[in-house]
Amino acid sequence: MALTINSIDALQTYLQGVLGRANHHAGNVEGVSLALLGAIIWRADGEIAVREYAGRPANMIWFHIGENKYVLTYNHGTEEIELKNRTHTGNILASFNNSSTYQQIIDIFRNL
Repeated sequence: MALTINSIDALQTYLQGVLGRANHHAGNVEGVSLALLGAIIWRADGEIAVREYAGRPANMIWFHIGENKYVLTYNHGTEEIELKNRTHTGNILASFNNSSTYQQIIDIFRNL
């Protein structure tokens, strides 16, 4: 099930969960999470949705740019956030961690 992000409150709830989980076991992506969310807000056309787990937003977010659907997921093995095509099992288009620069993020999202 997915939750639609349709308010600042919903967005804050999602981000608080992401940052809280990153603080405990994914510190390698805590900072870049903020930049990626900004990139999604910048480029998304229409609905932004997040995975729901136990009634709360989880670490997966879907968005469209034009006709294309993308998802960001956290990879526990590499400790990176992966940008994928269409679904959580889609092709990996890019990977991000706290060493990713804002310019890399801008360039990748600009070219989606």
